[in-house]
Amino acid sequence: MDQLCIHSTIVTISVLVVHLLLHFCRGQSRLIGSPQPVVAKVGDDVILPCHLEPAVDVATKTLEWTRSDLKPTYVYIWYAGQDYVNMKNPSYKGRTSLFTDELKRGNISLKLSNVTPADEGKYRCYIPDRNEESVIELVVGAVSSPGISLTGLHECIRGVVLQCESKGWYPEPEVLWLDGEGNVLSAGPTETVRGPDDLYTVSSSVTVDKRHGNRFTCRVQQNIINQTRETHIHVPDDFFKVQSRSSATTVGLAVSLVVCIMLILLLLLVLWKKKNMSKGNLMDEVESKDQNNDNAETELLAEDKKETKQTGRHQAAASWSSSSLLNQLFDEKTELEGEVKNLENKNTELEGKLTKTTNELQEEKKKRQEELTENKESVDKKLMETSEELKQTQDQLRVKTEEFNKQLQDEKQRGKKTEDALKKELEDKNKKLDELLDEKKQLEEKLKDLENKNTEVSDDKNELGEEEKKQEKDLVNNNTQLEEPTSSERTSGDRMR
Repeated sequence: MDQLCIHSTIVTISVLVVHLLLHFCRGQSRLIGSPQPVVAKVGDDVILPCHLEPAVDVATKTLEWTRSDLKPTYVYIWYAGQDYVNMKNPSYKGRTSLFTDELKRGNISLKLSNVTPADEGKYRCYIPDRNEESVIELVVGAVSSPGISLTGLHECIRGVVLQCESKGWYPEPEVLWLDGEGNVLSAGPTETVRGPDDLYTVSSSVTVDKRHGNRFTCRVQQNIINQTRETHIHVPDDFFKVQSRSSATTVGLAVSLVVCIMLILLLLLVLWKKKNMSKGNLMDEVESKDQNNDNAETELLAEDKKETKQTGRHQAAASWSSSSLLNQLFDEKTELEGEVKNLENKNTELEGKLTKTTNELQEEKKKRQEELTENKESVDKKLMETSEELKQTQDQLRVKTEEFNKQLQDEKQRGKKTEDALKKELEDKNKKLDELLDEKKQLEEKLKDLENKNTEVSDDKNELGEEEKKQEKDLVNNNTQLEEPTSSERTSGDRMR
């Protein structure tokens, strides 16, 4: 019975010791992330590692993933055993998740889907209950192969102009030109354009000649993500031989194009001047020409009078010449009047179109202003609603945070009290165990004394038994001796009778 009690006490103490060891071990767990930046390509899925070592069940804990450069800062929140979506940054909704089956093993790694360039930054993995955090840096990259094209010929140095372009890079890369021996060529400045998707398009041009060889390489590289893409081109010797003629043709075409542009601009300037010419000036010009015609007629009549004395042939010729000149002047007058009328019609048509265009522009401007006003009011209204929602959410989060902190403090106090009680109980059990061991030792000594005494009693009992047997034997002998005199006495009495 005493041994059973001792065994039960030892088992209880062992269980308490195991629980205490688990509690101490749990307090020594560390939150571990990735010491090196995590690199991901645009459009891929990536896992940001974060776990407790040794493993501790955190399925019921509050877990946070945040980015300090965002507003709101929350990328993912695990609260009350589920994904708390309301506080998550809108750009991450539907793209972040945890491995819920792994939470009981301390795995808090975040899965980020469909990575974009805007996802690049530092992420904080945080457990409020334990006040532990780990920072993981994400580097986002995008690459594409460049393309090379021959864009022209350079007459001065008898060279060929090559252009290299590559789209869809992140972060911004650099462009290098190499000759056939791997030497870097001197090229013009790299043109960089960033698109609405935050991806970069880079282009670079270089002029090469025969001394550089026939094989050229365009290399686009990004050292941060350690990515390089190359494209090669082979320029035949014929391009270097006929380049002068081709260059002359190209220059001629360019000059012709410039001349055509200048002529078009000049024609537009003349038309503009004619359009702005007033009707009075045109009429003055017509009247001036009419006056000139009258003067010419007067001169012709005077000449006719002077030449009346000449021969008939001369008179006929002069008459024919004067009439021809008059006809020509009248034709010019008619043409000028027609041109004036056409210009008046065009001016009226242009004024009508200008008025119509002005009215349309004013209506369009008014319409756009109304749309902008409506959009501004709508945006202001949505902004106010969003601000109210954000304020309410912040208030709710603040209340929940206060409640959570209060619960955390209560849990810590209860845990501390429980730990103190367990320590005290363990000390009491150890003390009681020592007392029980002492009692056991005393009982064993008493049991040993009793066994020795029992042995002595058995020996005394055997001796007493032998002595009793001896006394019984003596008693029997004495009885026998007593019986024998009695018979003789009986015989003597019979005789006396």
